[in-house]
Amino acid sequence: MTATASGKKEASLLEYWRVILKRKWVIVSVTAVLLAASGVLSFTSTPLYRAGTTILIDDPGSSMLTIQDLFNSSSGSTDWLGTYFNTQLKILQSRLLAERVAKKMNLATRAELAESSSDKHGLLRMAKTALSLRWLKGGSEPAAPPARPDNVDDPSSLYAGFVMAGLGVEPVTETRLVTLTFTSPYPRLAADVANTLAQEFISYSIESRYEATQQTTDFLNQEIARVREDLAAKQREYTKYSDQKNLVPLNDQENSIVGQYGNQYKAFIDAQLDRVNAYANYRELSGLKVDSLPQLISNPSIQDLKTKYSDQQRNWAEKSKTLGPNNPDMVSLKSQLETTKTQLEGEIAKASEAAYTTYQTAMNKERAMEGLLAGKRSEVSRMSNANIFAESLDREIKSSQELLKTLQDRQAQTSVSARLNGLKTSNIKVVDPAVVPEAPFSPNVKRNFLVALLLGLFLGVGLAFAADFLDNSVKGPEDLERLTGLPSLGIIPHFSVGGNTKKGAGNGYGGSYGRAYGGGYGAESGGDPALAKVTEIELINHLFPKIAIAEDYRTVRTAILFSHPDSAPRTIAFTSMSPEEGKSATLANLAISFAQLGDKVLAVDADLRKPRLAKIFQVRNLTGLSGVLTGRAGLEDAIQKTAIDNLWVLPGGPHPPNPAELLNSRRMKELLAQVKEEFSAVLIDLPPVLAVIDPVIVSSMVDSVVLVIKTGKATRKPLLKTIEELRKAKASIIGVVFNDSKARKSGLSSNYFQYEYYQDPASVPAENREGKNPS
Repeated sequence: MTATASGKKEASLLEYWRVILKRKWVIVSVTAVLLAASGVLSFTSTPLYRAGTTILIDDPGSSMLTIQDLFNSSSGSTDWLGTYFNTQLKILQSRLLAERVAKKMNLATRAELAESSSDKHGLLRMAKTALSLRWLKGGSEPAAPPARPDNVDDPSSLYAGFVMAGLGVEPVTETRLVTLTFTSPYPRLAADVANTLAQEFISYSIESRYEATQQTTDFLNQEIARVREDLAAKQREYTKYSDQKNLVPLNDQENSIVGQYGNQYKAFIDAQLDRVNAYANYRELSGLKVDSLPQLISNPSIQDLKTKYSDQQRNWAEKSKTLGPNNPDMVSLKSQLETTKTQLEGEIAKASEAAYTTYQTAMNKERAMEGLLAGKRSEVSRMSNANIFAESLDREIKSSQELLKTLQDRQAQTSVSARLNGLKTSNIKVVDPAVVPEAPFSPNVKRNFLVALLLGLFLGVGLAFAADFLDNSVKGPEDLERLTGLPSLGIIPHFSVGGNTKKGAGNGYGGSYGRAYGGGYGAESGGDPALAKVTEIELINHLFPKIAIAEDYRTVRTAILFSHPDSAPRTIAFTSMSPEEGKSATLANLAISFAQLGDKVLAVDADLRKPRLAKIFQVRNLTGLSGVLTGRAGLEDAIQKTAIDNLWVLPGGPHPPNPAELLNSRRMKELLAQVKEEFSAVLIDLPPVLAVIDPVIVSSMVDSVVLVIKTGKATRKPLLKTIEELRKAKASIIGVVFNDSKARKSGLSSNYFQYEYYQDPASVPAENREGKNPS
């Protein structure tokens, strides 16, 4: 296995493990439910006991003779024994045998069944049944004994169903042994029923054999008497007929005439078949047309010409699509078609004529054979009919004699079988009688819990992967790279301002444009108590530069600087798929992070429809980008210095009526070229791509584009649509920033090693901890 294949396999296994960890509570919940259900079923089910006896069903041999044996002398064959064995298995499961067992044991008076029957409809039993969920198990519970009405003459017959419900018949493979089992809540009753069933089956077998033997004996006596009478009558008739006709045997000449007649008859049949085939061939050829020939023709010459004609037609049709009818090639092909058609018509006419001649010859031959056959028939008819009748009588006498001998042999065997019946012998024997079971076989608590555990894990994992498959959100860098091929520039974890965890308090535009950020860094996480007083998350990189989330922003900054192999990008646009994904706040903190390197940084608010940077950096918004693009203000007047070192901002300015036209103007391109010369890094805030066309326009004018998405909110189809729109504008997308990630514990953080960078609250000025900018 290559290193690449090994790496892919390891990544695949890690992805599976990630899904299991992410959906672990689904797996745990399903497993817990099944284990609980298994426990309820196991500890509330009625204990069941099973007792079994083993019997041997041997070959009946000659000890039993049935009417069927009279016509099947191979009674010991494998097929017959298999049929006999299967018949005995069905008898063991019959209602007749169950009634015999119930009557023999007098089940109507058994104390256990009387108690069970009286409690059948009790409130306690019904409550227990409902609690144990026994109604879900269907037929796994043994049948309850029937109620005993007073107007039944034989109450034992009512218990046949009870016996059949608990009975089990299982043949032992490759032997003639059968195991009979009975299941019951009462161990003594289970053993008694199994043993009684075996004894009653043996008794039934003996009774059936004796009854069959008696029927056979009566039948044989009647048949022998009838055959003897019939044989005597035929012998008398043969003697009388022979005396009257003075019969002599057929001579050689007569035998020869009979043989010749048979041969002539066969020749006549062959002539008939030849005539039918010849006529069919003639009919086939006489109805053929060149333009409607069948696919297969028995005449090889016609078949070859038909194939040639079809190929020429196909060639002419294909060339007619591109060549005109007067083209030399088309004229030549047309001529070839006509020639082949003429040849084909002539061949069909010739073959049809030959077929008709063959048919006439076959018909004449049939008529000749028919005349010869009539002559031979006359010769046979002139032979003595008396000899033929006498010979048939002789054959009947011989057949009757053979039948009489067979019946007499069977009668002798039946006599021996009848004498053996007095000994009460049977081919069925008890090999291993049933004993009272000491412990119940059901419920099997260990097996039930093991099955529930395995089934719960299987179903839980299946549901976890199904949920993950149906979840079309982009969950992390792995999903992003697999889906779009774009790298992840970093992950900004979820952070709640002042420990606030309410809706709208996370990273992004939530609430008042997202007064909160990334995961696990709020006061509720056990971090610095001073963080609970942070109210300006957009400037947290300036107010608390040593906390872990500030390190995450610096990680994104580093990824952006190294995104280009030759030199770092100068103009960088930030956009998102949709509103409330935190792009403005992400840009603000990244602008601070770039400024902390000591270079001049400009933040440009190109979201002219909903500008945010003026409010974040607390600068005037009287003029700005819209004023510069409309010519109402100069660039130097519109750019304002912030309270943060090395950071300037160009706010959006008043809302223009036509933002897209302004951003797509020549002035915008000139402005970007000018600020690119004056500042080391220019970060441009753009509106969401799927909302307006503005970011698509500006993305084609800048060095790089960064896409900010909210972790867990971004779905695949909108993300692909966003990237497609940017790529249509030939934008250079360097990567994606995952914002507001709440999955640090599952390994989604960009910081693989969490350092203690939290700043000592005492070293932070009070005004900074209150969220105010330093003067």
